[in-house]
Amino acid sequence: MLLKPAIEADYPEIIDLVNVAFRATGPSASWNVEAGVIEGQRINDSLLREDLAKNPPAHLLIHRDEPNGILLGTVRLDPAKDGVWHLALLSVKPDLQNRQLGRTLLAAAEKFAQERGAHRIHMTALNVRDTLIAWYERRGYKSMSTMGRSCPEANRQPSVRLVL
Repeated sequence: MLLKPAIEADYPEIIDLVNVAFRATGPSASWNVEAGVIEGQRINDSLLREDLAKNPPAHLLIHRDEPNGILLGTVRLDPAKDGVWHLALLSVKPDLQNRQLGRTLLAAAEKFAQERGAHRIHMTALNVRDTLIAWYERRGYKSMSTMGRSCPEANRQPSVRLVL
């Protein structure tokens, strides 16, 4: 799988994909949506730009089957210190999830980080998202601890830290 760095022209598609993957309802919804736990958009243009500006070493990566094809997946990787990286915004076009694109995208993101010195990857997930947490655990991640809220709109739901 080819991951390439996102450019500014990709931002509208990334925002649309992340919002559909995390918050859509109805027949187009993903198996792992946050609907019912968190409402509203997951991300918008100003939040994306603000997050990237706060962490210049972050890698916002995208995947397309063809160079000018539709956006199929995205992931964000933030290098921290001592070889620990944070994984976020892993998103796959919901109607293509039956292609095992999520696990392929996750493996490619892990390889990307490892090639740049990562020896550990962590992420957070809302503790009420049992199905999603189990999916990551099947990929080798371990639930390490329960933390405070992972995002302001999380309705005071604690988060679980997952580590590979």
